Amino acid sequence: MTVHESSQTVEIDFVARRYLAGGGDPAWITVPLHRACGWSHGHDPLMPRVILSSPDQKALLRLEPDPDSAWWTIQHAASPDRPAWYASFGARTPVEIIAAFTDALTAPTGDVADAWDPLAPLRDAGWSPTTQDNRLASPDGTVRVDLHEATGTWWVTTTLNQAQRPVWQAHFSEHTPPHLITAFTTALTDPTPLARISTVDSLPTRDPHLVTHTRAEVRASQIAFVLEDRVRTLAARHKTPTAPPGLPRRPSADPRHTPSSPPPPPPPPPPAPPRLPSPHGHPRRRRPPVPPRLAVRQPHRLPHRAPLGALPADHRPAPPRPALAQRW
Repeated sequence: MTVHESSQTVEIDFVARRYLAGGGDPAWITVPLHRACGWSHGHDPLMPRVILSSPDQKALLRLEPDPDSAWWTIQHAASPDRPAWYASFGARTPVEIIAAFTDALTAPTGDVADAWDPLAPLRDAGWSPTTQDNRLASPDGTVRVDLHEATGTWWVTTTLNQAQRPVWQAHFSEHTPPHLITAFTTALTDPTPLARISTVDSLPTRDPHLVTHTRAEVRASQIAFVLEDRVRTLAARHKTPTAPPGLPRRPSADPRHTPSSPPPPPPPPPPAPPRLPSPHGHPRRRRPPVPPRLAVRQPHRLPHRAPLGALPADHRPAPPRPALAQRW
């Protein structure tokens, strides 16, 4: 990978055929499983391995760099309608093809019916059968897909030469859901090139008849957010959809009122009482109602006292003066 600081671009190699593009970045699988699908990690930070378990604790993914066995293994516990199963992938299996398997495994609306045919995408892509039954080979002869009917297992093997060890190999045990294997074979035949930021020296082969790579300059910001976009896309599958606008309103408590009919009118006021005839021949006018009288607090009165007796002479009031005679 070459970074041009002046233009902020990165040189990316787009490799085809994709099954010969190399392993790629394992974060393409592990990060979305943890951040978008809720898988928890329980690996030892002092050990060079990754262990992720599904939220229901029925599936376990293990990534362990073992040169003598598969690097990727997925184990699934038994369920009421299916026995336990497992899948494994070699170190150089492209992570984009493995991600198709894990994306189908974590899909909230996955179709687990047995009507899927994992060989159908291969036939549609022009893969030809070999001398053995239930075996298809890629047009360049580097990949074989085998179904062992006796054991019910699937094998996908990529080789450059029959005398050499396989470049990578995938194995699906008996009872692996067919829709997961179909997702894997569909991604296997996808003609879209895979982006690699490493040099072409890491490719399993540089034979131009088998592998073609095109180098292009891509903005560094675009490369940095590709994984984030994948996480957001997968996380959106698990969100509860909100009610779209325009749905009928919630019915009211009045059973007579429905969303399609207007609310009932208010009841009419009670009729006024008839006027009584007046004895004077005129209609009697109704007097306005008299408001209730408020209780008036009475002033405090002293208790009655008996007279103290006759007053002394000097304290008696003077008699009234006689009126003067009127002059004539």
